[in-house]
Amino acid sequence: MTGETTVPTAVRIHGRGAQRKALSALLDGLPAHGGRLLLAGEPGLGRTTLLQWAARSFRQGPVLHLRPEPAPEAPGTARRLLDTLRSTAGGAPLLVCVDDAHRWDAPARNALGRAVERLSGPGRAGLLLTAASDRALAPDLARLPVVRLDPLSPARAAALLDDLTDGAAAPAVREWLLAEAEGNPALLVALLRRLSPAELRGHRPLPGPPADPAALVEAAGGVPACPSAHARDLLLTVAAAVRASDGPDVDAGAVRDALGRLRPAREAGARLEPLPAQLAPSGDRLRFRSPLVGRTVYATAAPDRRRAVHAALADVLESGGDRLPGLLHRSWARGGPAPAPAHADRLAAAAADGTVPASYRLRATAYARAAELTADGARRAERYTAAAEQALHAGRPDQARPLLDAARDRAAPAAARGRAELVRGLVELGDGPVGDAHQSLLLAASLLAADAPADAASAVLAAAGAAWAAGDLPGCLATLAPGPAHRAAEAPGVRDHRAGMRALLEGRLDRAGAPLAHVVRRGRTEDRPEPLLRSAAAALLLGDVDAARRAGARALAAARQLGSDALEPQALEYLAYAELRAGRHPQARAHAEEGLRTALRAGQRNRAAHHRAVLALAASIEEEPDVVAGHVAAALDTARRHGLAQAATLAQWAAARADLGRGRPFDAADRLGLLVLPGPGRGHFAVWRLAVPCFVEAAVLAGRQDDARAVLTDFAGWAAFGADPQAAAQLSRCHALLAPPDRADGLYRRALAQHDETGGDFERARTALLYGKWLRRRRRPREARGRLGAALAGFECCGAGVWAAQAHDELRALGAAPQASGAAAPARLGRLTPQQLRIARHVAEGATNREVALTLAVSTRTVDYHLRKVFAALGVRSRLELARVIGQAERGQETRRTAGQQEKTGAQP
Repeated sequence: MTGETTVPTAVRIHGRGAQRKALSALLDGLPAHGGRLLLAGEPGLGRTTLLQWAARSFRQGPVLHLRPEPAPEAPGTARRLLDTLRSTAGGAPLLVCVDDAHRWDAPARNALGRAVERLSGPGRAGLLLTAASDRALAPDLARLPVVRLDPLSPARAAALLDDLTDGAAAPAVREWLLAEAEGNPALLVALLRRLSPAELRGHRPLPGPPADPAALVEAAGGVPACPSAHARDLLLTVAAAVRASDGPDVDAGAVRDALGRLRPAREAGARLEPLPAQLAPSGDRLRFRSPLVGRTVYATAAPDRRRAVHAALADVLESGGDRLPGLLHRSWARGGPAPAPAHADRLAAAAADGTVPASYRLRATAYARAAELTADGARRAERYTAAAEQALHAGRPDQARPLLDAARDRAAPAAARGRAELVRGLVELGDGPVGDAHQSLLLAASLLAADAPADAASAVLAAAGAAWAAGDLPGCLATLAPGPAHRAAEAPGVRDHRAGMRALLEGRLDRAGAPLAHVVRRGRTEDRPEPLLRSAAAALLLGDVDAARRAGARALAAARQLGSDALEPQALEYLAYAELRAGRHPQARAHAEEGLRTALRAGQRNRAAHHRAVLALAASIEEEPDVVAGHVAAALDTARRHGLAQAATLAQWAAARADLGRGRPFDAADRLGLLVLPGPGRGHFAVWRLAVPCFVEAAVLAGRQDDARAVLTDFAGWAAFGADPQAAAQLSRCHALLAPPDRADGLYRRALAQHDETGGDFERARTALLYGKWLRRRRRPREARGRLGAALAGFECCGAGVWAAQAHDELRALGAAPQASGAAAPARLGRLTPQQLRIARHVAEGATNREVALTLAVSTRTVDYHLRKVFAALGVRSRLELARVIGQAERGQETRRTAGQQEKTGAQP
């Protein structure tokens, strides 16, 4: 007996924050104006779960659940439905829930809609429906506001799996389940249910095929209905064609021609119209509205009919010159797993041929199929490894891992095992513990040294990158050390990059510049993404942010041109770092936002953590404390689990800079002290120096001058190297903060002059702000006003709202009220809706949420909801901060009114 795994209900909903936000808005607004919303998604994505969550969350009145298909005796007219709604509501707001509304007929849905519209006054009703999107939505449903459910991201699906299994799945089984489920929660549960506890824990082999017909039918809610044999063949042909397509859609002409070959005696000239409801046309392309339904169609078809469809598609594609897809279909037309060495060799050769037009995804499929048909164990391992490498380039590490597991063969030669370890290390480097990646890459280098020295050199450089990300300085130095003879085979760019990095880490700054500069120069003539990425990294090490930006932009373009989803996040990371180092926070934020999207799409949580850290740093100068906290928490969550010391240091620096900007120097000094002061907890070796100027400022304000002085010697060496354009001016500013009054003035002036040479609005404005504060406290108001005004203008230029507020407060203390800042607070209030503004003013006056609710005749829940929106829009975290912002706005309005009256009467201020 194998038994089945008992799958519990997930304890929480995963990855549906945007959908729940939309549902909450419907529920909050229901008492005032009703509302309608349609949840749409393919089968298995959790429409019913979200409907039930909304019903449980509604506290302001009753909830009426109507059956998907009204019974014959159910009310059939709008009048009777209205009576039913009124009697259920009893004068209170009513939420009407209809699951699978696509199963109702249109007259019944229209009757329900009219009844909901007529329910007015205290008994207003909200209508929440769900509908499957495996077919076109009916016109009456398509007119409703729609919230769509997409498959879960790899990270969210992994969290759901861990929730369902309590983390009991073996790593290889876990990756297999995630790859097969493709982000569909219901399919994930169905696959889990197939496994015995021993299979789940990896103690017994997994069953095959991966997703059997029973699991797919369970997740899809049944086998798709077909009105005719022609429709059934059309669906199967599209489902089969997708398996060898570069995307979710296929060429309609090829499908039509294949149908003509499949049914020549029955239909002269195969036709595609009318299309089955499960298919969606797009120009000359066809696709399934639900990929899950397409998989179900294919899995439940008779094997002989599947083989016939593949043979027809192979004939069509090979006659049209589509070599690789044609070979794939020919292999599937054979059926069965029996070895076919000749066909396997043709498939592998076509996949390896760079002149054959094909995506990384299609090449991965071809290599995997070639491996299945290969009898020799060593060659089979090589082909599975090649498939994993192509899957990694396609941004699918979840597919690469099971392929690497299939590639394990101890009889394979060292070069083949080394290649597999290289791919495994790169997968872990993007989405796994970087310590594990480091060891896999070192093993790859030793296995590849004899037969593939160039690949071994690449593995060494990647291993150094893993040690760098982990903050492992000794490991990084050891990896970069000159040693084995295979280093002679290094490409010049790789050799110079390794030598320059090692010299830099050893503190031999005079020896680091030349080789790194060679790497940067070589990047100017390259058009491949890998050397361009090395060029961008070398430029960042040298502090040449303009060169880093150029190389990063070209690497991004090259990666996109090749269709390499795996390299895009890295190119965007270097671009974001370059803009950040140059002090261009809005540009850094734009690159990091795109980088985060591409990293999550490619399953690279480690890259995503770095982009989160950059976003936190960008937001730390703005008035968005909740945004900073969110990015910091997300970055640290991955950084701590995967050992990403660099991302963790950047995220903690961002949190501390947000504290400093909001006038909390003690908190900032405590956070930054852990990063920059000597000791075992010091931050990443290449990053902590960047946070020193923030620490010195916070420590001086917190009365910790000795701690501030303790870090300036190291920072002075860093500034002398010239890798950070802002460091020299920042060093002068730090000395000014610690200097006696007779020296501080000159040091501030020197810092401002250095800023003028290097640029950077934000850092120059910070220096001007500190200088203006210093001047004001020494009773030099005229000079202070000029410096503070320049600081305010600089902060507003780069969007540093929280720092602009500091400059404005200092100017107010001098009795100055500049127009730009006087308009800042009212402009912030302009982001609020009238209702939010009313609630904000009541809260600023000290009213509790309950008191506000009674005053405005709304629910406490409504006040809570709007107050959260107010905090997010204004970037405040407490009622006290809200009161300060509202007070500034009111005073600014009063000042402008007074000035306007004086201007009208001709009075002099």
